[in-house]
Amino acid sequence: MTLTENRSERGIPNALMGALLVWVAVLVYASANSIISLLADIGRQNPVMGRNAVTLCNLLFLGSLLSLIPMIAVFHKDWTRDKLRHLTRRNWAILTVSGILSSAVTPALFFIALDYTTVTNVVLIGRIEPPLFLLTAWLVLRERLDPWALAAGLIALCGALVMLALNRDGGAFTFGKGEIATIFATLSFIASTIISRASLKGIPLGIFSVYRMALGTVVYYFLALYLYGALHFQDIFSAIVWKWVWVYVIIVILIGQFAWTLGLKHARSGDISLATSFSPLAALMIAMILVGEDPGPGLIPGGAIILVAIGIGQYGRSRQKKTERRLAETRRMETDDALEYEGRVNFKGV
Repeated sequence: MTLTENRSERGIPNALMGALLVWVAVLVYASANSIISLLADIGRQNPVMGRNAVTLCNLLFLGSLLSLIPMIAVFHKDWTRDKLRHLTRRNWAILTVSGILSSAVTPALFFIALDYTTVTNVVLIGRIEPPLFLLTAWLVLRERLDPWALAAGLIALCGALVMLALNRDGGAFTFGKGEIATIFATLSFIASTIISRASLKGIPLGIFSVYRMALGTVVYYFLALYLYGALHFQDIFSAIVWKWVWVYVIIVILIGQFAWTLGLKHARSGDISLATSFSPLAALMIAMILVGEDPGPGLIPGGAIILVAIGIGQYGRSRQKKTERRLAETRRMETDDALEYEGRVNFKGV
């Protein structure tokens, strides 16, 4: 008994620390769009030869390039000849498509969206992702469709629509380039995730992560040159860019990924789902604080609807856990009967 209690006591700090790290990661990721917009505003206020050197393109390209350094340090052990030899041409093709979508197309579209619309609109329109992803995974991957999660996603989307409809003080909502870019960015993210889950099982995480980031960075560089011209990155070595890009790299990339990875390792699944559910509301609050955006009169009714969606999602998860526990208990009792009659010790729990 004492040994079990000691183990439980030792396990409590790890669980609490894991939950804390997950919340830190969620808040960091929720602040990403606001931090990017804030840095771009700093660049506009401090031009280099009349130009804004802290452009979204410079931040994304240089930030991605710098993030490869710690990624290579962490995952270099996965890049062995034996592991690389086991990858087929199809694996490399899928890796390439996934890398282009997730590390070049998706962030480029989100950055374009931030150029044409507010952080608030990007966050709210992004609420189409949860229900759309669930439906896509059900149709394409034949995964089980969770009706509670789908209902929560749709209700949260309704809350977002209420905010969008009222964020102009009753005026008509304008659907422009930024909103269109957000939708395409969301679709690109869903496509890259579905491709990865369907075709990249068994591929070492280090190879997947480093190759995706490196390829996406290169593709994004040439894509930006094609779209904006040969002089688009002429200010990338400016002192102001290197001064502020570390804010993006350290906070968004390093702290976010570090906290998320360790949090997933130690936190309970319920803590993870609860923290991630608050991501859209956290992003709205952070946008209000950092960049001074006002969601308008739709914040209270729309936020209330999103909170209802969070409650429904959590209720559905708790029901699912109870069902899983009942099934596990049934299996345990059936196995105990088998042990009694057959004398075999082969049940090891859930």
